[in-house]
Amino acid sequence: MALRIENLSVRRGERTILAGLSLHVEAGQALLLTGPNGVGKTTLIRAIAGLMPIAEGSIALDGTGDREAGVGEQAHYVGHLNGVKPALTVVENARFWARYLGGSETDVRSALAQFHLEELSPIRAGFLSAGQKRRLGLSRLLLARRPLWLLDEPAVSLDAANRELLAATINRHLASGGIVVAATHQPLGFAPARELALQSALTPAAAPDAALP
Repeated sequence: MALRIENLSVRRGERTILAGLSLHVEAGQALLLTGPNGVGKTTLIRAIAGLMPIAEGSIALDGTGDREAGVGEQAHYVGHLNGVKPALTVVENARFWARYLGGSETDVRSALAQFHLEELSPIRAGFLSAGQKRRLGLSRLLLARRPLWLLDEPAVSLDAANRELLAATINRHLASGGIVVAATHQPLGFAPARELALQSALTPAAAPDAALP
């Protein structure tokens, strides 16, 4: 399995955000997107997820055995917003996502346990702290198997212990042959990853095609 991007260009209106970008990420590998604000990290992740149209190039997830499904259908996307419904309880939010993603009640219990949310299950999400809401948003990564995880600043609002929890969760996904693409301004602490330091579209960064050390 591999995520392959060839000669990708993405525009917003008259502005080119990404231009001429090519890269590949193999099964079991992680790619960290770094660079200053506004350089295109979120744009790239949303384009991979199928949430933004691309002007040129191609994005493909090869070797999954599902030729009919698009890349976005085979990915979990966690953006800046947690996708949490404040009027629903923690467990009701997890069950909503499980139904949408095709997960089970067992998956719900396991995901909440993994992110240390069991005791908060009956509490409305609107009463959670920022870090608790982030963990609830991240818990949907475990509600259904998806080979590709697209994470935009996944550790935002998390304390040190929960950043370690997130890193362990990502490491297990990579060890099982999954792929992670994450935009970040801070170290995430998971398994060896390549870094793509995005620059202005006028001077696109070199593709990180070298093998992991």
